[in-house]
Amino acid sequence: MARPPIPNNVGIENLPARMVEHLEAWRDSYLDWWKWTNLDLEEPIPLRWAVQRENGDLGFDSGNVKMLEYPWGIWLGPQKSYRHIPYGDHMGEPLWTERQDIPAAYLDDLRRLIVQQGDTEPASVEQQRTLGLTAPSDHDRAGLFQVNVEEGRHLWAMVYLLIRYFGKDGRDESDALLERRSGDPDTGRILGAFNNPIRDWLALFCFTTFTDRDGKYQLRAESESAFEPFACTTDFMLREEAFHMAFGQNGIERVVKRTIELMKTAPHGDVKQVGGIPLDILQKYINEWYSLSLDLFGGPDSNNAERLWGRGLKGRDDESKPGRYEDHKLSSGEYVYEAGTPFEKRGSLRRAMNELLRDEYIKDCAKWLDVWNKQIPDGIPKLYLPDHRFNRSIGMSFYEGRHYGVRGEVFADAASYEKHRRANLPTEADYAYVKGLMKRAAGPNKVAFWLAPPKGKEAEYTYCSK
Repeated sequence: MARPPIPNNVGIENLPARMVEHLEAWRDSYLDWWKWTNLDLEEPIPLRWAVQRENGDLGFDSGNVKMLEYPWGIWLGPQKSYRHIPYGDHMGEPLWTERQDIPAAYLDDLRRLIVQQGDTEPASVEQQRTLGLTAPSDHDRAGLFQVNVEEGRHLWAMVYLLIRYFGKDGRDESDALLERRSGDPDTGRILGAFNNPIRDWLALFCFTTFTDRDGKYQLRAESESAFEPFACTTDFMLREEAFHMAFGQNGIERVVKRTIELMKTAPHGDVKQVGGIPLDILQKYINEWYSLSLDLFGGPDSNNAERLWGRGLKGRDDESKPGRYEDHKLSSGEYVYEAGTPFEKRGSLRRAMNELLRDEYIKDCAKWLDVWNKQIPDGIPKLYLPDHRFNRSIGMSFYEGRHYGVRGEVFADAASYEKHRRANLPTEADYAYVKGLMKRAAGPNKVAFWLAPPKGKEAEYTYCSK
């Protein structure tokens, strides 16, 4: 039986026959992997998918479709408006559009960058694969599945680049992307946050708010790559990533709204007694997923980040945006770490690329804390972002053995810090309590008791029993 064509705007039909065979064979393996995730549902799901319009622009169509019949495809965003590398050691040279344009010494770095980005996509689907069973509404279930299929499409995008431009190494890496498993002690995913279990919907909302937001900034930096096919691929992925973050942001906002409502009638304001999620448990979840996501940026002083930027493989946020930066060569320049503290330290700006990107991420996250806190009345402790050095695993040697608490306080010894750390992260009892709330709310306009209805639709929804 002939395979259906792969939807694309990259001219797959014009590629060498052997390359097309590899892509089609990989698709078969991908569909087998999708079945393994238990997301091969028979029922049609309301979903959107990428399409190319008659004028060549990329957009979205939508409808009810079975998951295994979803039209995954390979889509590159439009060609860059500039035609020369805008930063780094090759600034001013033409963009690289083919493999032979890339300096041979850079190929391994570029391939690793694509593999690492690609590995996060199936990892998140694996982390979330059972959550549909406890969806708090049909609206949220459809949102979860939309996130899942788009993460799958992002994997396709990276696999196309690997097979198209990296020969046998790329084919082997593409196969490995479907062989690793999130959380597996032997064949786990590459990055730590993508091996952490997403146990429940509160964790999912935190993941899509904080971890997908790391993805936003990684993609923005990669969209500045001198290798134009990579840059254009990540450009379009960013359009889809925006939905994933909104899904999480709005989810947490609805949790806060419902908790505040329940506090008004719960005995002594204790929402646990009536089946709500206490704000202190939500804060612990924020502490967990925000700190895990901060680790994804890498160490604060990084030879690897310096090399990727200098080679033009990964830029700063909005590197090519006119007027954003004055200096795109950075032959000099310093970054000030821990400014205004007794531990202030200066270092090379080129080596601080991870920290520059992390700074942008932190500012972005802070905006959402402001949104959520507007719902919390005076007199009730507000939600906050923990200090960016709390509960971190990557790059902490830079801080010379210091341990930082949620408010930036420095602990004199490891034992005191560990006690503080455990007190500010979810406990097994917290996980068990939240898990006990996770029951499927199925049917039109039904929503779980612990979560406010979707914004703007409050009057249409009724709560399920606790």
